[in-house]
Amino acid sequence: MTKKKNNAISPTRTENYPEWYQQVVKSAELAETSAVRGCMVIKPWGYALWENIQKFLDSKLKETGHVNAYFPLFIPKSYLEKEAEHVDGFAKECAVVTHHRLEEDSKGGLIPAGELEEPLVVRPTSETIIGETYSKWVQSYRDLPILINQWANVVRWEMRTRLFLRTTEFLWQEGHTAHETQEEALDETHKIIRLYKNFLEEYMAIPIIIGEKTENERFPGAMKTLCIEAMMQDGKALQAGTSHFLGQNFSKASNIKFQNREGKNEFAWTTSWGVSTRLIGGLIMTHADDDGMIMPPKLSPNHVVIIPHFRDELYRDKINSYCNEIRMALSKESFGDRKISVLIDSRDINVGEKSWSWIKKGIPLRIEIGPKEIENQSLFVGIRDTMQKKSILKNDFINNISKILEDIQNRMFEKANNFQKLNTKDIKNINDFNNFFNEKNSNGFAWCHFCGDSQLEKKISDDMGVTIRLLPINSSISDNDKCIFTGKKSIGRVLFARSY
Repeated sequence: MTKKKNNAISPTRTENYPEWYQQVVKSAELAETSAVRGCMVIKPWGYALWENIQKFLDSKLKETGHVNAYFPLFIPKSYLEKEAEHVDGFAKECAVVTHHRLEEDSKGGLIPAGELEEPLVVRPTSETIIGETYSKWVQSYRDLPILINQWANVVRWEMRTRLFLRTTEFLWQEGHTAHETQEEALDETHKIIRLYKNFLEEYMAIPIIIGEKTENERFPGAMKTLCIEAMMQDGKALQAGTSHFLGQNFSKASNIKFQNREGKNEFAWTTSWGVSTRLIGGLIMTHADDDGMIMPPKLSPNHVVIIPHFRDELYRDKINSYCNEIRMALSKESFGDRKISVLIDSRDINVGEKSWSWIKKGIPLRIEIGPKEIENQSLFVGIRDTMQKKSILKNDFINNISKILEDIQNRMFEKANNFQKLNTKDIKNINDFNNFFNEKNSNGFAWCHFCGDSQLEKKISDDMGVTIRLLPINSSISDNDKCIFTGKKSIGRVLFARSY
């Protein structure tokens, strides 16, 4: 009789996926709920992960000519009202400041006082406040393009929250650009979505599908929204990033006007784009297992943890010396864009407890060192993604550390990519569509031809909880391609899925 494996995370993914997710976040010490409803405390291990995402993505954005700036957290309500479709899309999510101070009441409590002449909205996104700023900066075509990004926090008043995936306050980057021509703005929109796709696949080991949102799913006020979609381990889709072509809608609302090369006044063409701490939620749901988090080496806060194993106090000094020797040797090596990051876990707890704490945190490599390893000039290594444990000669490990980490990174991507392929299906008729999504806990990606009817799209969403995630960019269709729901001419094969 096979003994059932005891997992570090309970319940497991198959037993209760939503609760499993919450337990991974907790066990990996990534974040916790705060005293403020819907907000989270990002703990040091989780914030170090976000810092690496920020660091490497920021460098990619700067390589393409973008620079960072910062804009106000508070936005006058009148700014949002200038762009009707935009404010309608965000109105229910806005947090509003109406007073500028507190005063003590007769009972010794505090009450709001000093009512503002105009309410201030806490930044849900920055198109309007940045547009107002750009209107002052742009006078001539010589002032264009403006390619600015900001790293900031935003507030959207969510009713149902989940750590990293949907919180009232979250961290993100938001790019806002202004261009002389429509073609330049469209090129920017496509450039950024490709940059996001490449970043997620290269650094996060998450396979991505890229495409365009339907009108129903488009960013409020945008003319075109491009997106990247990823498949989570429960088969649901996660929108991991978006890039919006705003046309001249926001420049007209904010009066971003310039004198063109012919000496005539015209409105700038603008874009906006962003990714957020939701990426960490996607990282968890793509890679974590029933023992906790699994960090892709390119983003893991540390690559290696060394765990000294003091079986006998007589060996303590020798073991400490050997651990430091290994740490110093590894720290001279590089992997990708960074030096190998190594820490020694010197906590006064037993080795098994230390080891499992790092398994749950998902550090790529664990090294245990005791008298035997010193004697054999070896290391006892645990590899997180495969859970393999083996003894490796010290010099072999040091000389091959970069390849070992690269192999982990590649395995993680291939595993996720194979899972996505296995759970993606081409649907030829409505019966197959219904069967695909009606089975209990049946999720996955379904490609099928669709006619583009927005009311039908909404009905499918309302009835089945399934939405069109994207239309492929530049997809080719023939006159014989028909919508599987109506028999009408198809606008192309679209991707249906349930989503977060």
